[in-house]
Amino acid sequence: MPTSVLLPTVSWTDACDDVAAQLGPEDELLVIHDSEDDPVVDRTPLPENVQLVAAGDPVECSGKANAIAAGMETANHDRLVWTDDDFHHPPDWLAQLQADYAEHGPTTELPAFVGQDPLAVLLEPVYVLGGTLGTYAGDHAWGGAVIFDRSDIDEAAFLSELRQTISDDGLLGEHTDVTSVRRVRRVPMGGTFRQTLERHVRFNQIFATHDPTVAKLSFGALVAVLVGCVLSPLFAVGFTLLTVGVSASFGIRRLSLLLTVPALAAAVPLAVYAFSRDTFVWGGRRYRWRSKFDVEVLDE
Repeated sequence: MPTSVLLPTVSWTDACDDVAAQLGPEDELLVIHDSEDDPVVDRTPLPENVQLVAAGDPVECSGKANAIAAGMETANHDRLVWTDDDFHHPPDWLAQLQADYAEHGPTTELPAFVGQDPLAVLLEPVYVLGGTLGTYAGDHAWGGAVIFDRSDIDEAAFLSELRQTISDDGLLGEHTDVTSVRRVRRVPMGGTFRQTLERHVRFNQIFATHDPTVAKLSFGALVAVLVGCVLSPLFAVGFTLLTVGVSASFGIRRLSLLLTVPALAAAVPLAVYAFSRDTFVWGGRRYRWRSKFDVEVLDE
């Protein structure tokens, strides 16, 4: 079935070339940006079956949610793929997702966040457990690589809610069941202390907003495991080895995983900080997120 791939970005990246090269004769790639001032509009000529879509500035939602909504309204096909511009898409990436849909229905791949600054590197074990393992175990949609069909959701209701919220994939997971497959894509995380901190705030607030009960239980488990590591060096070593083993089962091998206990020690106060923050920055915009469908876009 022909597929529309939605890729929000303001600049033409290698990911755009990667995906464009994989399109079948009837597939299309929609590169969704904000305005005609974005650098991506200077990319000419465009590859075959690639279209630029100007989404405009978000009003009551995140820039990502606004871009996805504009892309879905523009897309010509019912089979939709969402992806991001910050990781490598191997030559069989789109074909694999299309085959996954034929077998499982709505399907998502998994992220593995790779730190680009000291704080991000320290937090890698937390993101392996919460991001990679958590996405897989909970069958949560990851907006970097997810495929579904319009018939899988109530599209009108979904788009209405999407234009009032922050998390595109968090909302998608509430509208349809998604199957996660054990394919991991390495995604760079951070770059500066502030970028990592703002991402951590956003991730925690998304988690708490879309699944508050599990978020509370997860925080309690995090504290309990940290206390266990402090009280028992043997437990600390065992939990570190468990994290390393879980990561290896997903093909993730990083020396940073040996910092599991320090990562947990940092994650507890950072979670408290994230839940107490009034605003956060994402993609050059500052947001105040009062509740799931109450978003204020502020000047950064």
